[in-house]
Amino acid sequence: MTTPTTAGSSTPGAYRVLVLNSGSSSVKYQLLDMSDRTRLAVGLVERIGEETSRLVHTPLTGGGAEQRERIGPIADHEAALKAAAQELAADGLGLDSPQLAAIGHRVVHGGLRFTEPVVIDDEVLKEIERLVPVAPLHNPANITGILTARALRPDLPQVAVFDTAFHTTMPEYAARYAIDTETADAHRIRRYGFHGTSHAYVSRKAAELLGRTPEEVNVIVLHLGNGASASAVAGGRCVETSMGLTPLEGLVMGTRSGDIDPAVTFHLMRVAGMSADEVDALLNKKSGLVGLCGDNDMREIRRRIDGGDERAALAFDIYVHRLKKYIGAYSAVLGRVDAVAFTAGVGENSAPVREAAIAGLEELGLAVDADLNAVRSDAPRLISPDYARVAVAVVPTDEELEIAVQTFALVGQAHEPLGQAHN
Repeated sequence: MTTPTTAGSSTPGAYRVLVLNSGSSSVKYQLLDMSDRTRLAVGLVERIGEETSRLVHTPLTGGGAEQRERIGPIADHEAALKAAAQELAADGLGLDSPQLAAIGHRVVHGGLRFTEPVVIDDEVLKEIERLVPVAPLHNPANITGILTARALRPDLPQVAVFDTAFHTTMPEYAARYAIDTETADAHRIRRYGFHGTSHAYVSRKAAELLGRTPEEVNVIVLHLGNGASASAVAGGRCVETSMGLTPLEGLVMGTRSGDIDPAVTFHLMRVAGMSADEVDALLNKKSGLVGLCGDNDMREIRRRIDGGDERAALAFDIYVHRLKKYIGAYSAVLGRVDAVAFTAGVGENSAPVREAAIAGLEELGLAVDADLNAVRSDAPRLISPDYARVAVAVVPTDEELEIAVQTFALVGQAHEPLGQAHN
């Protein structure tokens, strides 16, 4: 376990945090002013390394957003971050600003060592590198973003905020797989969980909706995007989550299978003659909703269902059935549930998914009000009737704000209200 340290090298009075989310071929970024938690600019660089690289930048100051876009080759992550820095500088928000307190990095896998955000030094970077075998698609890109940002601003605190950190509070009986212990320990095989910044943020916001503190509330969080995960949060601490060693386990997702019999892998290798890489690609990229019906966009699936498409209807039913199983299982794990919170792209925007997932669970104290469920809003809200024993909520997630809050608190510039931001 790593105890977070406070970096005191940021400029006194600096209240801005740049949040970076570096993927294998993309960089998402947001600049936030933590004195009032407002966004100053957001951007995305995608298709890095291609001739058709694309940068989209939106300044959010000066009375309105005016999106700027560039198309053209951006060779690597260093060039991508420099291009983003140029866009920020054009708005008077450059990386050389004395008001920039820190850069916060989303790092997908922190293993068991990183249970909190940490200021990045050489040893932290080495440990993130050592975790590459259990996060081969994510940690290398995160490392590239860190190295690039350190080169551009070596004087500035760089903070790693880990997707896995929120889930490190799971008890051993929930985190361990029932395989040989020596083998598991030697190869770091256990349930780590992901989407942790979202689960932390949403569980806390759900408690606020109920007018209670996180410590008083038990929440089931359903993060439903192209990647999807569930968590059981007891008194502000995660006690169970659906994703495991990798983000493949658990719910049906856009292109990932979620839970399957592990022997499916061996069967495909022995009977279908597939290689390990081919099975990996099948389960991660050609399964889930896209494998079941050819679409991973829930809006299109619902359109097809309305048109009488039986394949789309079956995909939807399989998706919802898995959700119900996890709601029921996590109700048993928690013993008492105060709220079920839907979040992320599907969870926030698909009323049919929310209605179908809760339907038939009245014995668990759950119900959805059809009129409330049909309302579209960017605000956290309850969609359950007053008589329901368990609240059902829609809570728009804000992972970037969560990363910024944790980063800002760590570098020693936090105001009192921000000190409560991390569970």
